[in-house]
Amino acid sequence: MSNPAPKREESLGGYIVHGVPFPIETDPGALAFLKRMAPLRIEQEYCITYLHSYGQDSPWFAGLTNRRLLASRDEGSGYTYVNPRGHDMYSGEETQWIDITDRPAHVHAFTVCHFGSEEFLPETPFVLALVEFEGVDTLLLTRLLGLDPMSATLDWIGMSVQPQFLRNSKLKPTDVYFVPK
Repeated sequence: MSNPAPKREESLGGYIVHGVPFPIETDPGALAFLKRMAPLRIEQEYCITYLHSYGQDSPWFAGLTNRRLLASRDEGSGYTYVNPRGHDMYSGEETQWIDITDRPAHVHAFTVCHFGSEEFLPETPFVLALVEFEGVDTLLLTRLLGLDPMSATLDWIGMSVQPQFLRNSKLKPTDVYFVPK
């Protein structure tokens, strides 16, 4: 004769459940209620530690932390990407890092965001811009600060801008933003 498995002690574990509807009647027809039942909804705290790597893009984030904006260039064609890119999209050759922090930059296009993710919700409305750099073939999508979003004007297109960096890096693309020069 085998011993029964020991009872596992129950705990609430962060859940408090009240009044989950279920038929008390024993006849089979009572279970038809379950087809009309509203979905159960559970609210619970969720926390996870997520470890990830920026891999070949790590120098770009290290640059932001040190108040430098890096770009990737294909040495053969000279094609330059403002966002980190390990290999050229045309030749497949490995790209080289170049510093574009002090290059002339201007607003190529912009939009005013009245809604945003949870991180940016307190900042709404805010200006999101595509910034163009001299000698760089792609555009950088970034926040544009120092302007009144409620007074947006097409005059902002072509405006000279310069990068600013968060004092305390979060190792995120938002560590850099732009302001009018």
